[in-house]
Amino acid sequence: MADLNVNIGKLKLKNPVMTASGTFGYGEEFSDFMDLSRLGGFIVKGTTLHKREGNPYPRMAETPSGMLNAVGLQNKGVDYFIHEIYPRIKDTGTNIIVNVSGSSIDDYVQAAGLINELDKIPAIELNISCPNVKQGGMAFGVSAKGASEVVKAVRAVYGKTLIVKLSPNVTDITEIAQAAEDAGADSVSLINTLLGMAIDAETRRPLLSTITGGLSGAAVKPIALRMVWQVANKIKIPVIGLGGIMNWKDAVEFILAGATAVQIGTANFIDPAVTLKVIDGINAYLDRHNFSSVSDIRGALIL
Repeated sequence: MADLNVNIGKLKLKNPVMTASGTFGYGEEFSDFMDLSRLGGFIVKGTTLHKREGNPYPRMAETPSGMLNAVGLQNKGVDYFIHEIYPRIKDTGTNIIVNVSGSSIDDYVQAAGLINELDKIPAIELNISCPNVKQGGMAFGVSAKGASEVVKAVRAVYGKTLIVKLSPNVTDITEIAQAAEDAGADSVSLINTLLGMAIDAETRRPLLSTITGGLSGAAVKPIALRMVWQVANKIKIPVIGLGGIMNWKDAVEFILAGATAVQIGTANFIDPAVTLKVIDGINAYLDRHNFSSVSDIRGALIL
């Protein structure tokens, strides 16, 4: 058995495998299929300061080797999470990370400040792909200035591990990652979904109510892998890789590209226990190649 322990800032993971926000609910939904305590951690669905109804249906569509979603961060707000969800999941035996979203810097700051008080939530993941309503809907994460402002503001009120989730819908993702690091992030996770769309040729209508949505699944993996490699070679803080990881081999590729840990998203919809298979697969790979630790293969791409 190889050593699978990794550190993300002050956050200690028993292995590098986590689940991606929006694909794993609050963890409870998967407890019948797997032992949650075996995970390095899981990231709960996007949580906002106030309740959000999300977008109208239809808001999911299958695409070749992937899926589009336009759920729109439907959730019951941070107070509901604190009083109703947190007491039920706090003793699952692994790291619980809350994905925090907002439409203004103040939204992020207030939500992060409240979650900071929860003893058994050791980290948050900031979703900076949200539209900044005060800047006409432009996402915080598409400019270095926007990313820096929100990360700096949250860092001032949040004392635990701060992960910033980066949008791939930018010209140079390394510039955004550098801005997040400089503003106080402990880690970055990438990539969030790519903007895409799907059309029904027979009805001549878009398949999503919002016309466009976020593309995830195997189709985005080559792009995600490239961006993880670029960012890992640019910044000093740990990189968490995600985007199209469907099996252990995909996960190993992300670690070779420089990721300290990985998140699995769309694959959870296909196989609810895929994360455990990935953990076992990484361990078997390390044993087969005579590596004693997962850290030995981080960034070990031979060029």
